[in-house]
This record gives sequence, structure tokens and C-alpha cells, in this order.
Amino acid sequence: MNRKLRMGMVGGGSTAFIGAIHRLAALMDNQIELVCGCFSTNPEVSLSSGLSYYLPEDRIYKNYHEMFEHEASLPLGERMDFVTIVTPNSVHFEPAMLAMDNGFHVVLDKPITFTLEEAKIIKAKIAQTGLTLALTHTYAGYPAVKEARERVRRGDFGKIRKIIVEYPQGWLSTKLEDTGNPQASWRTDPSRSGKAGCIGDIGTHAHHLAEYVSGLKTVEICADLNVLVEGRLLDDDGAAFLRFNNGAKGVLIATQIAAGEENAIRLRVYGETGGLDWQQHEPNTLLVKWSDRPTEIIRVGSGYMSDIAKHNSRTPGGHPEGYLEAFANIYRNFSLTVRAKMNGEIPKAEWLDFPDVEDGIRGMQFVDTMVEAGYNNEQKWFKFAE
Repeated sequence: MNRKLRMGMVGGGSTAFIGAIHRLAALMDNQIELVCGCFSTNPEVSLSSGLSYYLPEDRIYKNYHEMFEHEASLPLGERMDFVTIVTPNSVHFEPAMLAMDNGFHVVLDKPITFTLEEAKIIKAKIAQTGLTLALTHTYAGYPAVKEARERVRRGDFGKIRKIIVEYPQGWLSTKLEDTGNPQASWRTDPSRSGKAGCIGDIGTHAHHLAEYVSGLKTVEICADLNVLVEGRLLDDDGAAFLRFNNGAKGVLIATQIAAGEENAIRLRVYGETGGLDWQQHEPNTLLVKWSDRPTEIIRVGSGYMSDIAKHNSRTPGGHPEGYLEAFANIYRNFSLTVRAKMNGEIPKAEWLDFPDVEDGIRGMQFVDTMVEAGYNNEQKWFKFAE
């Protein structure tokens, strides 16, 4: 197959924030082209958005049911190959299932679904169809994060003992949802976001990052969830102690009411002989710390980086690789995997390095356990949801 992969999109109209991010990331490596979409529940907005993306009118759809039905009827040389779903959490499951029912691969924004039960059904559908699903846990795409994971994996620090991950934001320090802000409105609405607010939105990112880099699995959580802006319907602040499957202990903090903070995600992992420290505000730098020698400053783009980090790097050292590039790494690895499968080939291991349905299920288990534990006044330990 010697062509770009053809992408459809559900959601992501011209006024939506995350849709534009997905399009920029998907198109960055010239492996993908946008060919169709249903960009809004409002047909007029969908049409105007699609036209602004220079799509033909007959590939701009009024609803996603129409989109999947019509795309599946097109010849193989014309129809989309996969769909990107960039909608509120309540509108992840049905379009993902319809896409796979019609033979299309899927890219989904996180969290994967509205409920854990839906995530398990999607897993079964993937097993049945053999299709590929990518989940956009963006922070796993940074080259420095890939390097951190590789150094933990090869045992540089010995047994991992402590993980500290934090994700403070400040944009919901006031009741922004009452001002008509669309991003605040759906994220604080239980009917569209689900049972969790802050924890579902950014807590899942922090938790995924901790498990991705450490290679460990959370087994128990002791948590505290809060609604600190009066009248808000979902949590806007939370913290948890974590127990991992190798006996390591962790601390996770996620808050959207840290006034003045932006997207200050940070991960620290400590083993028997040393540890590492990565912050998104300085994405090209990974600090490697030792108990018996000075701290090392690892810089993205350098020749000493691991092969997996090099595979996910684009620019020479000193040129920052940021959020868009990390996002694009997920799309590139997904597209290389899908292309290989379409050609009857086995994808390379580095191509398969993107979040998938298993990560999605872990995320929903994390949400369920955090909500159960976080509102329990006894502050006891809860086993990770099954």
C-alpha cells in the first residue's frame, strides 16, 4: 500500500480545542490525510467546519451513523481507513463500536469510555475484529518519557520503590462552567463527563504516566476527592496514595483549582540506586539522579538516547519537542502499525508503542477506584477495580 492512511473524524468542529490538536498531530508526519467527518451534533456546524477543512460536501456528514454507513459503502480505494473520535466522554462508546462494526480502526480521546463496562466491551470487539485502537494519553509520547521508561525497564535503578506524579492545573479555580465556556461545561457535567471530573480528565493522565514509565500496576488506592468550588457537580481536586504490584509506594496529585498553574505535570520515579525526574514545562530534559554520583542531565536529540527515544524524536538537540510532537508520536506509531497490518506484515515493536485498549481499561479502573475510595471518610485502602 503506497498511499496515506485516510482519516475520518467524529467531533472536532471548528470551535473545538482538542479537534484541532488531533488534526495537527495526525497530519504532522505526512502519513495521514483527513477525508471525511461528522464534526458536530449540529449539522450546520458540521458542514461549515468540514468546508473550512476543504473537504467535499458529500464527505461531510450530519451524524456519525450516516458517516459510518456511507463510508463503509464506498470502494476500498476511497473509504476512510480509521476514525478519530474527539467528543465528550459520553459519546465515545457508540461511535467506536459502530466504527469497528463497519471495519474501521479507531483513535479515541481519553478516558476511553463513559464506564468501565463499556471499555471491556470495546476490548472484546477488538479481539473479535482484529482492528487497532489507539488512546491519546499524550504524555507517553514525549521522547524524554520514552527514555525514562527504557532506563527503568533495563534496570538502571534497581527495584522501583517510590513514584510521585502530579498534575496541577488552575483553569477551573472559578466556576467557569457558568460562563458558557464549552470545555468547562461538559467536563463538569456528570451526564457528559461521567462519575469523575478532575480525576477523569487529568488524573487518568497522571496515573497512566506513572504506570507507563515504571512498568508497574496499581493494586490498591487510598484517596481523597474534593469539590472545592462551591456548587460544582464533580470533583475538581484529588490526591491518592498508591500501592503497586512490586510493593512500591506512590503518591498522585491531580487538581484543577491550583490557581496560576498551567499543565504542570511532573513524574519522579525512585529505585534502589537512583531515580529520575521529568516535567512537561521542560520537556526535553530528563534528570537522572544517583545516590553515589552527581545528577545527570539527559537531553532529547542527543546520540546517547535509547533507540526508542530516537524513534520518537524529530529535531536536532536544542530544538524543543513539545505537546504536538508527543501527540503526533501516538498517531505515527498507530499509522505505522495499521499500515503494516493492512500490508499483511508484522508491526515492529517500536511501532506498537502507543496507548491501547488495555491502557483505557486501566484508566477506567482508576476512575472507579478513586471515586469509591475518594469519598470514603474512613480513608482506608481500596483494591483496584476489576
